[in-house]
Amino acid sequence: MFNSLLRRFGMLIALGVSSLLLQACSPEAVLPNVSLEQARAEHEAGKVLMIDIREPQEHATGVAQGVVLLPMSQVAQRVAEIPKQADQPVLLICNTQNRSRAVTEALQEQGFTNIRYVHGGMSEWAKRGWPMVKPQDLVGPNKP
Repeated sequence: MFNSLLRRFGMLIALGVSSLLLQACSPEAVLPNVSLEQARAEHEAGKVLMIDIREPQEHATGVAQGVVLLPMSQVAQRVAEIPKQADQPVLLICNTQNRSRAVTEALQEQGFTNIRYVHGGMSEWAKRGWPMVKPQDLVGPNKP
């Protein structure tokens, strides 16, 4: 099981935080997060930068308008693209919140203080019928 976690969270290892793998899955670790409703409101009001860390095949199912697409598998190589300034709030969203929670913790270990993860993720967003676009129709910070 640990080897499967290592493969799935290879980005975390690349960031030098392999000890966080098990902690990130434990209920004791309290990380800054927002509800799906709050995330949508802040994102649509332009108060935060929302980054969708799902993989491209997941993005193909639909994304929130204006999100930045940064697959978890690329975070370690592209970490410089994530704003680190305290006055630029960043929300990480994945499918259910497991990966975004782990990446939030990893980035905090790298000194990021402006990162929160979205509780519920895009699976819940889609279940609620909230607006989604295909990545090729994306307008905003990360238009391909």
